[in-house]
Parts: sequence; structure tokens; C-alpha cells
Amino acid sequence: MTRVIKYVFYDILRTRFILLYTAFLLLSTLAMFQLDTDTGKVILSLMNIVLMVVPLVSIVFSTIHFYNSYEFIELMLSQPVNRRVVFLGEYFAVAISLCFSFTIGVGVPVVFYDTGASGFTLLYTGLMLTLVFVSMAFLSSVLTRDKAKAIGVALLFWFYFSLIYDGLLMWIIYSFMDYPLEKVTLALVSLNPVDLARILMLLQLDISALMGYTGAFYKDFFGSSLGLIFSSVILMLWIVLPVWGALRIFKRKDL
Repeated sequence: MTRVIKYVFYDILRTRFILLYTAFLLLSTLAMFQLDTDTGKVILSLMNIVLMVVPLVSIVFSTIHFYNSYEFIELMLSQPVNRRVVFLGEYFAVAISLCFSFTIGVGVPVVFYDTGASGFTLLYTGLMLTLVFVSMAFLSSVLTRDKAKAIGVALLFWFYFSLIYDGLLMWIIYSFMDYPLEKVTLALVSLNPVDLARILMLLQLDISALMGYTGAFYKDFFGSSLGLIFSSVILMLWIVLPVWGALRIFKRKDL
């Protein structure tokens, strides 16, 4: 598997897209730090990039890469190589390359400007969301042989978790506002990795006071060791489960 990862990783690094993605993140982050001396406001601005742009780029690039690598995958499978090795090799190579870009583009400036705990939370959530949406991309890629359909499914995943789900959650909270929904909303938030990452970031920026009683509940829970473990486990499940499902489909799929 290591050889597959190395080959695919170096092949991805030779593409202009990864270089452009890294440059975009780096220039955007440096520009924000130059325009505002308040690191809290900068992290809040970067949070919007992490929650919207990073998942979109991760899921679209991973889906396109998977289909562009179909000939390589078929060539590898014509050899005595296990399907699991080829699939996971592709996955880890894509995931590592995108995480590498994010670390260089956002991580280096954040560490350089010494943003403290909020900066490291931004890096953590950004890397986790990258892995989550790469996993979703590979799942959408094995569901259909048609490239356009797979990209459509991938964009639907992103659109749902980044935009639609928030509207549904707000509708539920508004409709049942007379009832105690703290634990219910906690469960609902766990069903969306983007919302989970957003709450972790907002609590680090100490904006929970603007969220009312629910914000106080989130701060008490996610601010504790149990809450951090819970959020990490949920995000890991969002990474592992789509990959596991995609691998099962890929092993049985007729290429």
C-alpha cells in the first residue's frame, strides 16, 4: 500500500490544482492577518473558509481525481494486487495531499502569528473536515460509474451539510422552541460534521454568550474533556464510516 500511496501522492503534487489550492489558502490567510491585528476576528473570518471552501474543494477534487485515476486503478487490479490496497492507497494519497495543502496554506500563518488555542482548533477542524469530505467523495465515486453523476452526488453532499441542514435545524428549533431541546440539538448537530466543527470553533472564540442558553449548554459540554472526546469520536466516525462503506462497494464492484 505504501508504494501506491507514494506514487499517487507524488502524481497529485505534480498537478497545478494542489499548488493553486495551497497558494489560495496561504495568500488568503496572510492577507487577513495583514488587514486586521485582532487575531480573534481573523480566526472568525478564516472559519468561513474552513467551513465552506475546504469541504467543497476536498469533495470535488477527490471525486474528479478518482475518475481520472480509473485507468491506473484498472491497471493495478490487473496485477495480483488486493482491491483494498489500491482503494485505500488512493484514499490516503488524496487525503494526505489535501491535508498537506491545508497545513501549509493555513497552518503555517496561524502558527507564525501565534493565535493560541483558537488557531489550533481551526487547524484541527479544518483537517478533520478535509478527511470527512474526502471520504464522502470516495463514497459518491463508487456509487456510480458516471463521472457527472458522481460529481452531482458529491455536490449534493456538500450542499446538504453546508447549507440545507442548517435550515432544517433552525426550523426544528423554532417549531419546538417551547420545549427543552438542548440534548436533542446536540444529537442533531452530531449528524452534521460541519455544524460540529462550527460549534467547536465558536466556543473557542468565546462567542457562546451570543447563543443564549443553548450556547451555555454547548460550552459546558464541549468545553469539558468528555465533550472534546465526544466531538473527536463523532468526527472520526464521519471519516471512517463513508470509507468503510465505499470500500465494501468497491470490493464487489465490476469495474
